[in-house]
Amino acid sequence: MMNALGVVVTGMGAMTPLGGTVARTWEGLLDGQSGIEVLHEPWAQELPVRVAGLVTADPAASLSTREYRRMDRCGHLSLVASREAWDQAGRPAVEPDRLAVVIGSGYGGLGTVLSQIRALDAGGSRRVSPHTLTQMMVNGPSAWVSIDIGAQGGARTPVSACASGAEAIAQGVEMILSGVVDVVVAGGVDACVNELAISGFAQLRALSTSQGDPAGASRPFDRDRNGFVMAEGAGIIVLEREDFARARGAGILGRIAGAAVTSDAGDIVAADQAIQHRVMQKALTAAGLAGSDIDFVHAHATSTPVGDLLEAGAITEVVGNDVPVTSTKSMTGHLLGGAGTLGAIATIEALRTGQLPGTLNFENPDPDIHLNVISTTTGCAGSKAAITNAFGFGGHSTALVVTAA
Repeated sequence: MMNALGVVVTGMGAMTPLGGTVARTWEGLLDGQSGIEVLHEPWAQELPVRVAGLVTADPAASLSTREYRRMDRCGHLSLVASREAWDQAGRPAVEPDRLAVVIGSGYGGLGTVLSQIRALDAGGSRRVSPHTLTQMMVNGPSAWVSIDIGAQGGARTPVSACASGAEAIAQGVEMILSGVVDVVVAGGVDACVNELAISGFAQLRALSTSQGDPAGASRPFDRDRNGFVMAEGAGIIVLEREDFARARGAGILGRIAGAAVTSDAGDIVAADQAIQHRVMQKALTAAGLAGSDIDFVHAHATSTPVGDLLEAGAITEVVGNDVPVTSTKSMTGHLLGGAGTLGAIATIEALRTGQLPGTLNFENPDPDIHLNVISTTTGCAGSKAAITNAFGFGGHSTALVVTAA
């Protein structure tokens, strides 16, 4: 990817288990709060895993009745987060064909699929909602946001599992650098805390089995980690060509200085340390930086025994073992398609405020991991550059280099 020093971030929005805005989510991260809870719904009682991260803010409060009824929960979360980001960016006056939307998702309207199968089984075809197909579309969130802001420069949907949100940012950067558009609303979302997704991940033995301690279940890099915690949520950012943003007097929150996307071409589930090393190095090259220029890393680190170990090795190879490393999934759980964008938002906020959230539950260092993992909020004033990673099933790897405004 071409050097991305000309792409800036002017707005951010979030719906997460820690809050319904970026400000509330950020406050929770700095305070070391956990958004993980026990699932009390009847459908969850027989599941092998009954803890998850749910968005407690009600999107219905920010949507019209018509909007709410026509969308899957993925659409709800994305539209609310995008409006927050769009408002913070100042609602840029941009020609419709110079404005695009790129919102990724791993599973799209999976909740709709399940609910409508139940309706079909219970009452036949007449019980199926006429909105079923548009609600279950993985491209639904990007379509709805493009309609909301009048974007005619493209409404794209990268579907790359847990790398989807980060890859959406990379695609947005690429569109701006290619000269196709001036502004891109980019991000990621997933809302599939349900019996099918939880059962599937549990069968893979990927989920944490720490059922008696929801707040302590997600523990990236810790010696006692035993799997990730499912969560839902959306993260959205507004990307702009820097000269366009400056010409309209926009406030600049940070820069996406470099981005890289690679594919492992190996196992459908297992990660590849060499490829993770490569994608970080490629992002650095795109930014015109070296590993020694990086001040901290926001790791993908989901809290799985093997995944964290491999990423730790790759990080050490690229930036060394003295640079502070954190994973906010310890507090929010794993937002799947929304995780990469939330990681970018946390990285931008850390560079902007000089405060880096710690990794909750990092209590017993793994002797095989040689990283400077921080366990509590740490000052990072003066930091200029950071890496944030996102990896997904299928061998999808994305790294973003973020620099201060």
